[in-house]
Amino acid sequence: MNTNSVLLLILATLVLFLTSCNNRQEITQHNVARIISTLSSDDMKGRHAMSPDIKKAANFIAKEFTEIGLTPVYDDFRQTFTLYSITPARSSVTLNGQNIEEHRYFSITNTDSLSFSLSDVSLKEISETDDFRESFNSYRHDNESSIIAVSKDHIDWFNRYRSYFSRANRTMEIDQKPNDLFVISDAPINSAKVEIVNNLDTMHLENIVGKIPGKNEDEIILFSAHYDHLGIVNPVEEDSVVNGANDNASGVAGVIELARYFSNGQTPERTLYFVGFTAEETGGFGSRYFSEHIEPDRITAMINIEMIGKPAVEGENTAWITGFDLTSFGQIFRKHSPDNFKFYADPYPNQNLFYRSDNATLAEKGVPAHTISTTPIDVDQDYHQVSDEFSTINITHTTNTIRAIAQVSELLVSGEATPTRLPVKSVNK
Repeated sequence: MNTNSVLLLILATLVLFLTSCNNRQEITQHNVARIISTLSSDDMKGRHAMSPDIKKAANFIAKEFTEIGLTPVYDDFRQTFTLYSITPARSSVTLNGQNIEEHRYFSITNTDSLSFSLSDVSLKEISETDDFRESFNSYRHDNESSIIAVSKDHIDWFNRYRSYFSRANRTMEIDQKPNDLFVISDAPINSAKVEIVNNLDTMHLENIVGKIPGKNEDEIILFSAHYDHLGIVNPVEEDSVVNGANDNASGVAGVIELARYFSNGQTPERTLYFVGFTAEETGGFGSRYFSEHIEPDRITAMINIEMIGKPAVEGENTAWITGFDLTSFGQIFRKHSPDNFKFYADPYPNQNLFYRSDNATLAEKGVPAHTISTTPIDVDQDYHQVSDEFSTINITHTTNTIRAIAQVSELLVSGEATPTRLPVKSVNK
């Protein structure tokens, strides 16, 4: 091929790319405002994943996907799964022949009831010199059912954890190990008898998943945001709905508008997935289930959008990216930012935000999965409060952020840019 032919080929490719971009559906402030105001209205009752009201939000997103013309990945765009809620009902614990008072123990179990003695489980300890949190996490992930004797020196940490685990334990699998009992005891344990009865509730949840098929089905660009929030709380000055306008109706608006944007134009080189995750606020179960039912090597990049309704610490028309230096994803967005927009590294590294959103489960599997946000969370007065309402949203900034994500994502969608991947299991929550 001679020089002129090469130049003509490059020019033709550029023309096709620009033509595709020019045919895109416009991302408008009207649509962004409409989506956020709808999802954050009092009628949605805060979109708690465990309440019947979450269906309204799921139906709304599925309807938007239908009208845009996305292809369902699952029936009616819904990836359904079961979540079990296990709440302690009654229990009795006898150690060395002595009944133990309830405030001296707590259990973490994955079944409706169980009975065991010392011979049925492992015996472990968290001694006065151990780091309580480190030991706790180690025992919870070793897949062995155990009785863990905790030194009285850790009573403050023990009480804090006991308070938390006296509430519902949610899991996607029941009758699975480990089943653990943590008990305050400095004396050697020679015998044990444990009886535990739990209340077991079953909930059916939904991720909303649509796609635009590309020329390559095995290279997926994934756009995502969680659509659940905190629901109804005790009234605060006569307001009890935690509306979640910024967290995360703004992110869902981003996903829907990106779907609308990319729905026009030529068939993309890579396949595009658009996902509304459920149950992020209650443990990231939606993204975890999704991650367990897709081949991670097929996902070229994940763009997770979280709380883009307010200007960042750098001002309007800027956004930060979690895990910026872990892959080349952040560099791609920074280098190719629109002239009037800036992408930069997460300004809150000490908060471990890369590990705390829906990107984390796929990042564990090696996917360059990052979250884009703009909220100044260190000073935001509305985070997880009833005041997180539509009136607090900067629609111009939100719309410009979505447009900037769309512009840089063109490079990923067309195959012109490919982020480097993470080492598998490099993420430790």
